[in-house]
Order: sequence, then C-alpha cells, then structure tokens
Amino acid sequence: MARLNIDQLSTFLAVVRQGGVRRAGLALNLTQPAVTARIKNLEDSLGCALFDRSGGGMRLTKRGELLLAHAEKFEHLSDLVDRDVVDPAGVEGRLRLGVSETIAQCWLPDLVARLHARFPRLEIEFNVDISTTLRAGLLAHEIDLAILLGPVSEYTVDNLVLPGFEMAWFVSSRVDPATPPETLLRRPVLTYSRNTRPHRELKAMLLDRVGPDVSLFPSSSLSACFRLVEADLGVAVLPRALGADFVTKGTIREFDPGWVPQPLQFTASYLAEPKSHLLETAAHLALEAALAFDADRK
Repeated sequence: MARLNIDQLSTFLAVVRQGGVRRAGLALNLTQPAVTARIKNLEDSLGCALFDRSGGGMRLTKRGELLLAHAEKFEHLSDLVDRDVVDPAGVEGRLRLGVSETIAQCWLPDLVARLHARFPRLEIEFNVDISTTLRAGLLAHEIDLAILLGPVSEYTVDNLVLPGFEMAWFVSSRVDPATPPETLLRRPVLTYSRNTRPHRELKAMLLDRVGPDVSLFPSSSLSACFRLVEADLGVAVLPRALGADFVTKGTIREFDPGWVPQPLQFTASYLAEPKSHLLETAAHLALEAALAFDADRK
C-alpha cells in the first residue's frame, strides 16, 4: 500500500499551482532539491510518474491529474482539522506579514498582539512597504498576508475589506490662520511616495485644481512628512488619523481648500489556495484591530 503524507501532497500541489519546482520551493520556503526529493518519493510510493518532464516543463500525467483531485480533498480535510481540532495555542510555524506604512503607524502593534494572544507559538515576521511591492510579494508567495491599498484584483486572492482612512490637509500652526487655502497650496505638498495610488491621484487633482506649478514632495516616511509640516516646510494631505496627535499637541492644524482626495481603502489580502484557516483568522484579527482603532478615534 502506498504511504502518503501531507508534506508530499502539499509539495505536489505547490508544484502544480506554481508551474514548476523552483517557484514551488519559494512558496514553501524549501530548496529545489528538497522539492524534487519529495516529488520523487511521492512518485516512488505510488509507483507512477505524476509529471511529464519532456520539453523542460512539468505537465501532469493522467495519473497526476487523478491525484490532483484527491490531494485537494486531503488539503481541505487538513485545514478543517486545523480549524476544528488543533488548539490555537499549539499552532507553530511562521506568518509573513506585509503592511503599508499607514497601517504600521496606526494599528499594527494591536494586530501583532492579537495574533500572539491567539497563536502564542507562531513566529510573526513583518515588513513595511508600499502597496505595489506588497502586492508583488503576495503573488510571488513571499508574503502570506498583505495589508495594503486594495483590493488585489486577482482571482487567486481573497480580500477582506477594512475600514478606510479619511484624508485631510495639514499646515504648521505657525502659519497665520487667515492665509487663504489657495495660497497654502502653492507651497510644497508633502505626501505618499511615488508609484503609489495616493500620490498618483493627488498629482492629478492638484494639476486640475491648482495648475502645473505645484511642487510635490513625495516621501516613503509619513512621520517625516508630519515633522516637515511642523517645521513649516510645506503642507500635507495625509490620513486624518495619523495627524490627530500632532493637532492635539497644537503643532499643526487642518485647513480646508474645498476638496480632499478620496479616503484610503485597505484590505487584508491573502492567497485563496492553499486554503488556510490560519490566514483567514489572521485577516479577521486585522479587521478586529482596524475596527477597534476606528472606534477609538470617534
């Protein structure tokens, strides 16, 4: 009788879904020789070839196609066991979390605390980057859960919509409150870094409403933007929630030119396959953290 194990079947599914051994290795955090060995052991156990390797590709044989349906059932059953039987306190492994800086500045610490409370033995690895980079990392299986400007419009990705962030205009409290808003918009405008959706949308709105002479100062550090506004080196249009503490301190204030960019919409996004109760739970914990932050600000 063939002796199968979950690791072999998971590796088989990864090779099928990723279209090759190298990409499967990246998705599973394994070396190519390790992936190749697992596939060979699986084929030896079953006594048949699962892939047609002629032509340099990895196409499923007829028996490989038969195994695919059964392997997906095993995968689903394994996820149900994780969901219904395994004690979350005993869950081990690594969660690779990618977040936008807006989230890192707001409720990332609460999310990490919630994850650690639910899965105390889980290793949580996170990095902060722009949404385009996070999206690429998610699709390349380098990130497990991405919290980014979404949704990610790929059929392979599940998106959980999170509360949005209202935008507001900020200026240093040193500036005379009687200064007309249209005059303030002639100053350097500090905002999100290039190659981001907020930067692109703001640039188009400024061109339409102010003209071609406006100066945009993009930055990858939102905290640096606020510091520069405090120092009266420009104005900024950024999430109101991030500026609240500075406004409370009295170092900056809001101003209203009569228009503001649309709220930022974030999603907790993860790959739909393989189905993972851990990732679904992590995404919903992100929603809980976002809702708690939103409630505290109201």
